[in-house]
Amino acid sequence: MPAAKRTSAAAPVSVRPLAEPDLDRADEIFRVAFGTFLGVPEPETFFGTADYVRTRWAADPHAAFAATVEGEVVGSNFAAHWGSVGYFGPLTVRPDLWDQGIGRRLMEPVMACFDAWDNRHLGLFTFSHSPKHLELYRRYGFWPRFLTAIMKKQVAVGAAVPGRLLYGELTAAERPGALSLGRALTGAVYEGLSLEREITAVQAQGLGDTVLLEGAGSGLDGLAVCHCGAGSEAGEDVCFVKFGAVRPGPDAADRFERLLDACERLAAERGLGQLDAGTNLARQDAYRRMADRGFRTWLQGVTMHRPNDPGYSHPDAYVIDDWR
Repeated sequence: MPAAKRTSAAAPVSVRPLAEPDLDRADEIFRVAFGTFLGVPEPETFFGTADYVRTRWAADPHAAFAATVEGEVVGSNFAAHWGSVGYFGPLTVRPDLWDQGIGRRLMEPVMACFDAWDNRHLGLFTFSHSPKHLELYRRYGFWPRFLTAIMKKQVAVGAAVPGRLLYGELTAAERPGALSLGRALTGAVYEGLSLEREITAVQAQGLGDTVLLEGAGSGLDGLAVCHCGAGSEAGEDVCFVKFGAVRPGPDAADRFERLLDACERLAAERGLGQLDAGTNLARQDAYRRMADRGFRTWLQGVTMHRPNDPGYSHPDAYVIDDWR
């Protein structure tokens, strides 16, 4: 960065809500920060056409925060409310201001969000090989647990999936009922877990769609919140399963296979060539089944939990997510 544009590391740091005029700058810092840390040749192009900053701000502007120095945005952080579960990220700071305490300042408002939301289980995804990241979040009570593999596979056109519905194709009158069934499903996975905000944000922003699998009774067998293509968190030619889960209990593994079929079917219908999905390695059978289908890990990190318990990351859980 040219010297004339550098802000002083000694100048006081302020934290305020992230505003719409800040989004271009926050997005630039997000890309450069990750790209610099990972050593890519052109860090400003990291993540390509995927968009994490604008989509997360639009989902909940009250849970998006900017750090400023001398009036200039130098970092940002985002909190997400999944009912009884809360997580945050991406937390990014301009690289020339790393190790100046700005990350700690950006933690303060997200922790206040979690207090206000009364989330019971908190989490984040970070670099497992970075002692400074692990130590920063340990200060706030987060503890590293299992690795999370973010995986990808080439999309194959499969047969239609029986009982598959798309939230985006439901009528306005049908959607509240679908959201209620979704809460019942995710609540069975982990008490109080709700993806309603993600489902409605994807629909409102036109980012993709949510796959719903009808069960034999009146409930759902599974759901998956999917981002599709450029401008979403997926990026060009990608369908990204931001969250997916099936009803626990007997035959959960079979329901999980059906959910993966349904997500791949959505990707094929949208003309997308790659399917991305992450899972925590504590969900052993879910991971094994994804690997057996041809999913391969392209990015790996560790999830940190507060309190230090599994939450919904345990061997009996068939869940897709990565808390990035």
